[in-house]
Amino acid sequence: MHESVDWPRLLPPRRRNRRSFLLILAVIIGIIFAGRTILSYYVDLLWFESLGYGEVFWKNLSVQWGIFAAFAVATFLILYGSFFALKRAHLSDLPDGHTIIIGGRPVKLPVEPVLRMIALIASLAIAAVTGAAMMAEWPTLALYWYARSTAGSVADPIFGKPVTFFLLTLPAWQLLVGWLFTLALILCALAAFFILISGGTRVLAGQLSRHVLLPWRGLSIAFAFLLLIIALRVYLDRFGTLLEDHTIFGGVTYTDAHITLTGLLIVCVALILGAVIALVNAVRVSRGLWLIAAIVPAVVCYVVLQGVAWYVSNFVVKPNELVREKPYIVFNTELTRQAYGLNKMTQREFPAETTVDAADPEHNQATLQNIRLWDWRALQDTLRQIQEIRTYYDFPDIDIDRYNIDGTTREVMLAARELNVDKLPESSRNWINEKLIYTHGYGITMNPVNGFTPEGLPTLILSNMPVQSTVPNLKITRPEVYFGEMTNTDVYVKTRQKEFNYPQGASNNLTSYEGNGGILLGGFLRRMIIALDQSDLAKLPFSDDVNSDSRLLMRRNIRDRVTTLAPFLTYDPDAYVVLGDDGRLSWIIDAYTSSDSYPYSTHYRLGNDLINYMRNSVKVVIDAYDGTTTFYVFDPEDPIIAAYRRIFPTLFKDASAMPPDLRKHVRYPELLLKLQAEVYGLYHMTDPEAFYNREDLWTVATEVGMSDSGEQTTQAMQPNFVLMKLPGETGEEFVEILPFTPANRNNLIGWIAGRSDGAQYGTSIVYNFPKTKLVDGPLQIEARIDQNAQLSGQLTLWNQQGSHVRRGALLVIPSGRALLYAEPIYLQAERSPMPELRLVVLALQDRLAYGPTFESAMTALFGGAISSTSAIAAPAESARSAAAPGTSAQPSENLNTLIAEAAKDLSDYQSLTAEGKLGEAGQKLEELKRALDKLNARQK
Repeated sequence: MHESVDWPRLLPPRRRNRRSFLLILAVIIGIIFAGRTILSYYVDLLWFESLGYGEVFWKNLSVQWGIFAAFAVATFLILYGSFFALKRAHLSDLPDGHTIIIGGRPVKLPVEPVLRMIALIASLAIAAVTGAAMMAEWPTLALYWYARSTAGSVADPIFGKPVTFFLLTLPAWQLLVGWLFTLALILCALAAFFILISGGTRVLAGQLSRHVLLPWRGLSIAFAFLLLIIALRVYLDRFGTLLEDHTIFGGVTYTDAHITLTGLLIVCVALILGAVIALVNAVRVSRGLWLIAAIVPAVVCYVVLQGVAWYVSNFVVKPNELVREKPYIVFNTELTRQAYGLNKMTQREFPAETTVDAADPEHNQATLQNIRLWDWRALQDTLRQIQEIRTYYDFPDIDIDRYNIDGTTREVMLAARELNVDKLPESSRNWINEKLIYTHGYGITMNPVNGFTPEGLPTLILSNMPVQSTVPNLKITRPEVYFGEMTNTDVYVKTRQKEFNYPQGASNNLTSYEGNGGILLGGFLRRMIIALDQSDLAKLPFSDDVNSDSRLLMRRNIRDRVTTLAPFLTYDPDAYVVLGDDGRLSWIIDAYTSSDSYPYSTHYRLGNDLINYMRNSVKVVIDAYDGTTTFYVFDPEDPIIAAYRRIFPTLFKDASAMPPDLRKHVRYPELLLKLQAEVYGLYHMTDPEAFYNREDLWTVATEVGMSDSGEQTTQAMQPNFVLMKLPGETGEEFVEILPFTPANRNNLIGWIAGRSDGAQYGTSIVYNFPKTKLVDGPLQIEARIDQNAQLSGQLTLWNQQGSHVRRGALLVIPSGRALLYAEPIYLQAERSPMPELRLVVLALQDRLAYGPTFESAMTALFGGAISSTSAIAAPAESARSAAAPGTSAQPSENLNTLIAEAAKDLSDYQSLTAEGKLGEAGQKLEELKRALDKLNARQK
């Protein structure tokens, strides 16, 4: 029989050496990882300071790491301290050791040191994970800490708590209770583990009898703590009932108000009673049955609560649901409208008349002259062909805005010409080109929304490189785009290497960055640190082109820029470029605060999140040349942004501080209007009975769109920016409009307009159509276009022989007392992705007109001329189609002349078809139809 060897006495020097080696290795690994993190933080600090936000960096760092440290330390102390307390309580019952065989020799492992090591490692690991998890939730905790004194003007109708309690306080409480609940579960598991290891030996040996009691004291205390935390969680769940969504409405229901809320309080009391029973069990002779008895009151109360709630819901509420739920429906509608800003919308009636006179073109010229005929997708494709100049340029987006052109405010479309380094030739993809030479895009294009050349191309106000302007008051002094939507690479500027500016004949125009944006590289040590952070260690420190005055421009993508500075805001996906009066280019991004805890408000999906509160509180301006980023607060009444301003006082500025030349280009936020329109479709019904029955449910109107594969699809309309005179107003405004249809119907029922100018900024108007009148919706107008014989024939011809028709977005624009519908139609060759405008279709409720130009279509619609497509193929023949409706043939036109003309048109049509000239053949076919119509008229 082998002699047992005590583990601690076996080669103690070697054990100490091994411990020292492991400790040194852990320190080296920690230094490597911590060093990289410290370097990254240092470069981030330089970046924040380059923008003037050094204080924001330090506040962000202190808040996040303060939360990490507080929760990590608290978690470690609670877990490791509980381990020591439980170990001490069970020390007499712990086995002395456990024998294992190593190298044929039995080695006795001491239990207590091993358990201590396991507890230390586990506590550290759980503490680190907990600290990181709570650190990720720093906005929730920071809002609570910095906004504890914030008062709310609106109170919920059930508990009388201010809205700020639900927005700022309740989420933090729920987070803290969740943390404590997790700790309580771990402590209970730890206490149960000690019971197992202390009594397990006797159980296996058969020595445990009914007279030998297990040490339940530690588990009793842990279980009492768990019950108290559950009681606190149930108490907070009472407030959470105001945030629940139900089939008909959201918030507290009749059953909740009369049964559930009171019942949850009783369950809380029962849980506290159970905690007291568990504590009593810890100080007297402990028995496991008492722990079971501790949860019995809460379980019984909860079961009874569910039973009573089920009975009331099914036999009291459902037979009289509308009567019972009526006051709670009112609560839901009122607070949902407040949460999404619908209560600030004004409503007006719109007659939606059908006559030409009702459109009142004479007094709505501002609207008619700014109808957008360029579909942004078609314009983007066209600009990529005629304005990219070089393959490595791109136009990632098209923006719509209004500018003063020759003393008149005109609606225009702008596109920034950005540099896409991914499109550089493969032979040019090297460090010098990508980091030092090809650093920026150049200039913008600008064109009126309805400006076309005779060839169907856009009439450009700003174009080319260098930028050329056709309007004296529109000049670009800084056309370089160093910061934009496609600037995803970091570059070095102010180097000895000249930067590519724009192509100029056989050579290139070169430039050097003259701004103060970016991080100064400075001396060799700072350059080495930046090189490590940028993974440029093999290039940057040894480049002769880079000097101490050079600068690193990083986070040049405007979205990365703003999300790094203020990650707690939600940003509109559609940033837009603005040309200031000083000739500089800037980007404006709408930023939002949102929450999912506004009381009695229904949740809607925003991206991947469910929210029930949203405000467009901030406008962010980014200078396209030097990257200066400024946050302007446009909704100081929003309690969330008010709290963030207290956290980061130097990050935000008042809206009044925005330069006037930029302020006049702010617009009603697109993402907010889309969400408001979705909510308004249901919550425009403020009458509880109508809401309950869904009598007047609205949806955003649908239109015919085009998929990526080129096939026509049906999709929801997108908000459309229009420069127009709103019905009932005196002057033109830049507004964002979106029409509504009744649910599962195609006719229009109303439309919403978000206002952007002057004192009216941020307000919105809803125009209601008469419910006794059928007003055509976009799909019905599309059907009328498809059913027009002449139009459909022409479109069919165009869709053959190497070309296809591309229909732009159908616009629904109020004009006078009527609705005007407008759709541009483009012709695009299969071998060229450049669409050209070939037809403009305008319609009123009872009239449809079209022409090769907007003016001809207007003449046909309002002037009584005959709509025709003939001028598209042969402009010289367009005069023949301009006769007024109802005009008969001239008396001198005898029968033989008409027959000869028809025969010639037929012969020409056959010849042109054989030659493949389908466009001209279509024209001849139309002329043949007119000749035959004249013959029929003469015979009558």
